[in-house]
Amino acid sequence: MRRGLILLAVGAVVAIAGIVAIREVGRGYRTTRGFRVKRFTLRSRLVGRDLHEVLVVPRSGGRGRPLLVFLHGRSSSASSNLSQPLFDELHRLGARAPVMFLPDGGDHSYWHDRPDGRWGAYVLREAIPEALRRTRADMRRVAIGGISMGGFGALDLARLAPRRFCAVGAHGAALWTSGGETPAGAFDDAGDFARHDLIGLARTRMLTDAPVWIDAGRADPFVHADTTLADELRARGEQVAFHLHGGGHGGFAGRMPEYLRWYAERLARC
Repeated sequence: MRRGLILLAVGAVVAIAGIVAIREVGRGYRTTRGFRVKRFTLRSRLVGRDLHEVLVVPRSGGRGRPLLVFLHGRSSSASSNLSQPLFDELHRLGARAPVMFLPDGGDHSYWHDRPDGRWGAYVLREAIPEALRRTRADMRRVAIGGISMGGFGALDLARLAPRRFCAVGAHGAALWTSGGETPAGAFDDAGDFARHDLIGLARTRMLTDAPVWIDAGRADPFVHADTTLADELRARGEQVAFHLHGGGHGGFAGRMPEYLRWYAERLARC
């Protein structure tokens, strides 16, 4: 009987450990390497709802550090880009590591102003100022980047504020060469697409003064549009680093260390 109780207790411990392990794997990282993940709710007047924001701050605090604003993809959350490679690289960067700000962009805002909320204005006028206030990061050294929908958003916001950012990153950016290619929910109508047609706009003028990183997989459905935008930006004399890699629309967590090194280098020069 006693032996049976011991085995039952051991089994319970193993089961609990298994649950914890599953939760840790599901979370995307095992350790933050000393960085603090701080969550807060921003009551946005411009979007008209509560938005759930995430900050990643060194243990010593964020005062005087640069700020990296990183935008999530469609149907994801502000926490979706937290991963072990991200925390490992922030740890390696040491004193050069930026404060990371991961704002909430809803399900499919595409980070631009539209009837259901002024998502672009919210990032520039509410979210970034609040992140700077909470962390005391250096307001003069701010970079912006993102994945998929967030990559589009980073480019579009840099266009709207061409002198605001020290660097702009678009990783597997969700771009299209015509409005007819866009999925439901990305834009409200043809006029909305035209106002945010980055490729069309890049053919007429420079989009940003900041250095730009664009990358895509060779099998990524966005690779043609991403390549086209990079070519147009270069034709306008903009500083563009364009990278092709194997695979499709994924693998971003594994490339996060490379991304972070590039942001840190550009922010150090800003």
